[in-house]
This record gives sequence, structure tokens and C-alpha cells, in this order.
Amino acid sequence: MSKTVVVQYKTRPDAAEENQRLVEAVYAQLASDDPGGFHYATFRLEDGVTFVHIARAEDDDNPLSHLAAFAEFQRNILDRCVEPPSSRGATIVGSYHFGL
Repeated sequence: MSKTVVVQYKTRPDAAEENQRLVEAVYAQLASDDPGGFHYATFRLEDGVTFVHIARAEDDDNPLSHLAAFAEFQRNILDRCVEPPSSRGATIVGSYHFGL
């Protein structure tokens, strides 16, 4: 059974570019490791400081927890944020070519 999680947070304006760089490093490692059965998307909203991550895993093992790049992303995240990460489970109601 798949599980979908949505995470949203807001960075300090001076930390947004660093946060994006760290997120991009996670995607680079995902592409290299190719864990399979995992779908992940990150959006940077038009305010430039709000990030939304959507992850769907086909089982309970979250491959992000095994990535060095994700550990680096999580390190000091609260120092980069003015609104800390908020995680919520979600149910896909519909999707059109979204890849989830």
C-alpha cells in the first residue's frame, strides 16, 4: 500500500538558495541510487521562500532516510526556516501526468 506525505516550510530569505541547493543534491543522489517504488517532487512557491515536498512510497521504507544528501539537507534545517517543516499524510484524489 502506498503512502503519500506532504511537507511544507518557509525558509529565511537569505537561506532559500542554500535550501534549494541542498534539495537539488537530494535529487542528484536519488537519480544515482534509483531506489525504485518512490515518487518525489519539490516545489518552490512564487514567494521564493516557501517549499512544498510531496513524497509517495510504495512501502513503509522511506528511501530518503538512507541518503547522505537527505541527511545533509535535514542538518540545520531549523536554522534555515522561519516556519518549520509541517508534515501531513495525504490521499491522491486525482492526478494528470503528475507522476505520483
